[in-house]
Amino acid sequence: MSRRVAWIHPDEAKAGRAIGVPLNEDALDVLRRRWSRHGDYVFTYKDKPVNQCSTAAWKRALERAGIEKTFRWHDLRHMWASWYVQSGTPLQELMELGSWASYDMVLRYAHLAADHLHGAASRLDDMFLTHKPKLQLVKLT
Repeated sequence: MSRRVAWIHPDEAKAGRAIGVPLNEDALDVLRRRWSRHGDYVFTYKDKPVNQCSTAAWKRALERAGIEKTFRWHDLRHMWASWYVQSGTPLQELMELGSWASYDMVLRYAHLAADHLHGAASRLDDMFLTHKPKLQLVKLT
Protein backbone atom coordinates (compact mmCIF):
# COMPACT_ATOMS: atom_id res chain seq x y z
CA MET A 1 0.00 0.00 0.00
CA SER A 2 2.76 2.47 0.83
CA ARG A 3 4.36 1.90 -2.60
CA ARG A 4 0.94 2.14 -4.34
CA VAL A 5 1.52 -1.14 -6.19
CA ALA A 6 -0.45 -4.39 -6.27
CA TRP A 7 1.46 -7.51 -7.22
CA ILE A 8 0.25 -10.40 -9.34
CA HIS A 9 2.41 -13.36 -8.39
CA PRO A 10 3.99 -15.46 -11.19
CA ASP A 11 1.77 -18.47 -10.47
CA GLU A 12 -1.31 -16.26 -10.89
CA ALA A 13 -0.23 -14.59 -14.14
CA LYS A 14 -0.85 -15.90 -17.64
CA ALA A 15 2.75 -15.21 -18.69
CA GLY A 16 4.15 -16.86 -15.55
CA ARG A 17 5.99 -13.75 -14.36
CA ALA A 18 5.28 -11.26 -11.60
CA ILE A 19 3.36 -8.14 -12.59
CA GLY A 20 3.45 -4.90 -10.63
CA VAL A 21 0.22 -2.94 -11.02
CA PRO A 22 0.49 0.75 -10.09
CA LEU A 23 -2.56 1.92 -8.15
CA ASN A 24 -4.21 5.31 -8.50
CA GLU A 25 -5.84 7.12 -5.59
CA ASP A 26 -9.34 5.75 -6.34
CA ALA A 27 -8.06 2.17 -6.28
CA LEU A 28 -6.18 2.78 -3.04
CA ASP A 29 -9.28 4.28 -1.48
CA VAL A 30 -11.39 1.22 -2.35
CA LEU A 31 -8.70 -1.12 -1.03
CA ARG A 32 -8.37 0.83 2.24
CA ARG A 33 -12.14 0.73 2.83
CA ARG A 34 -12.35 -3.00 2.12
CA TRP A 35 -9.26 -3.74 4.16
CA SER A 36 -10.57 -1.86 7.18
CA ARG A 37 -13.74 -4.00 7.14
CA HIS A 38 -12.08 -7.40 6.86
CA GLY A 39 -8.54 -7.12 8.18
CA ASP A 40 -6.11 -9.12 6.07
CA TYR A 41 -8.38 -9.68 3.06
CA VAL A 42 -9.78 -7.23 0.54
CA PHE A 43 -12.04 -9.60 -1.37
CA THR A 44 -14.44 -11.55 0.82
CA TYR A 45 -17.76 -13.33 0.57
CA LYS A 46 -19.78 -13.92 3.72
CA ASP A 47 -16.73 -12.70 5.68
CA LYS A 48 -14.49 -15.41 4.22
CA PRO A 49 -11.59 -14.68 1.84
CA VAL A 50 -12.24 -15.18 -1.86
CA ASN A 51 -9.43 -17.30 -3.26
CA GLN A 52 -10.88 -17.75 -6.74
CA CYS A 53 -13.97 -16.79 -8.68
CA SER A 54 -15.85 -19.69 -10.21
CA THR A 55 -17.85 -19.38 -13.40
CA ALA A 56 -21.09 -19.86 -11.48
CA ALA A 57 -20.22 -17.10 -9.01
CA TRP A 58 -19.24 -14.79 -11.88
CA LYS A 59 -22.55 -15.42 -13.69
CA ARG A 60 -24.57 -14.80 -10.52
CA ALA A 61 -22.67 -11.55 -9.93
CA LEU A 62 -23.39 -10.43 -13.50
CA GLU A 63 -27.06 -11.20 -13.04
CA ARG A 64 -27.23 -9.28 -9.74
CA ALA A 65 -25.50 -6.31 -11.38
CA GLY A 66 -27.75 -6.40 -14.45
CA ILE A 67 -24.85 -7.07 -16.84
CA GLU A 68 -25.18 -9.29 -19.91
CA LYS A 69 -24.25 -12.92 -19.32
CA THR A 70 -21.88 -12.76 -22.30
CA PHE A 71 -19.61 -10.34 -20.40
CA ARG A 72 -16.36 -12.13 -19.60
CA TRP A 73 -13.85 -11.57 -16.81
CA HIS A 74 -11.24 -10.62 -19.43
CA ASP A 75 -13.57 -7.91 -20.78
CA LEU A 76 -12.68 -5.90 -17.67
CA ARG A 77 -9.09 -5.70 -18.95
CA HIS A 78 -10.24 -4.52 -22.37
CA MET A 79 -12.52 -1.91 -20.82
CA TRP A 80 -9.71 -0.69 -18.57
CA ALA A 81 -7.30 -0.38 -21.52
CA SER A 82 -9.92 1.42 -23.61
CA TRP A 83 -10.55 3.97 -20.86
CA TYR A 84 -6.82 4.65 -20.51
CA VAL A 85 -6.30 5.17 -24.23
CA GLN A 86 -9.36 7.42 -24.48
CA SER A 87 -8.01 9.53 -21.61
CA GLY A 88 -4.77 10.16 -23.53
CA THR A 89 -2.41 7.48 -22.25
CA PRO A 90 0.27 6.79 -24.88
CA LEU A 91 0.26 3.22 -26.20
CA GLN A 92 3.80 2.59 -24.91
CA GLU A 93 2.69 3.50 -21.37
CA LEU A 94 -0.43 1.36 -21.75
CA MET A 95 1.76 -1.56 -22.76
CA GLU A 96 3.74 -1.19 -19.55
CA LEU A 97 0.67 -0.58 -17.37
CA GLY A 98 -1.07 -3.66 -18.74
CA SER A 99 2.10 -5.73 -18.87
CA TRP A 100 1.61 -6.76 -22.49
CA ALA A 101 4.62 -8.57 -23.92
CA SER A 102 4.36 -7.04 -27.39
CA TYR A 103 3.41 -3.68 -28.85
CA ASP A 104 1.22 -5.48 -31.40
CA MET A 105 -1.14 -6.53 -28.61
CA VAL A 106 -1.61 -2.90 -27.57
CA LEU A 107 -2.22 -1.64 -31.12
CA ARG A 108 -5.78 -3.02 -30.98
CA TYR A 109 -6.59 0.03 -28.83
CA ALA A 110 -4.91 2.61 -31.11
CA HIS A 111 -8.14 3.48 -32.94
CA LEU A 112 -9.56 4.81 -29.67
CA ALA A 113 -6.90 7.52 -29.45
CA ALA A 114 -7.00 9.82 -32.45
CA ASP A 115 -6.23 12.99 -30.45
CA HIS A 116 -2.52 12.69 -31.10
CA LEU A 117 -3.23 12.97 -34.84
CA HIS A 118 -4.71 16.49 -34.69
CA GLY A 119 -1.32 18.02 -35.47
CA ALA A 120 -0.92 15.86 -38.55
CA ALA A 121 -4.48 16.55 -39.69
CA SER A 122 -4.03 20.33 -39.38
CA ARG A 123 -0.93 20.45 -41.59
CA LEU A 124 -3.10 21.21 -44.59
CA ASP A 125 -5.30 23.80 -42.85
CA ASP A 126 -3.65 26.84 -44.47
CA MET A 127 -2.45 25.20 -47.65
CA PHE A 128 -5.20 26.61 -49.82
CA LEU A 129 -5.06 30.08 -48.24
CA THR A 130 -1.40 30.79 -48.99
CA HIS A 131 -1.27 29.46 -52.54
CA LYS A 132 -3.48 27.63 -54.93
CA PRO A 133 -1.80 24.36 -55.76
CA LYS A 134 -2.41 22.69 -59.06
CA LEU A 135 -4.42 19.64 -58.19
CA GLN A 136 -4.13 16.51 -60.23
CA LEU A 137 -6.53 13.66 -60.15
CA VAL A 138 -4.79 10.34 -60.01
CA LYS A 139 -6.58 7.30 -61.30
CA LEU A 140 -5.93 4.29 -59.13
CA THR A 141 -5.86 0.97 -60.86
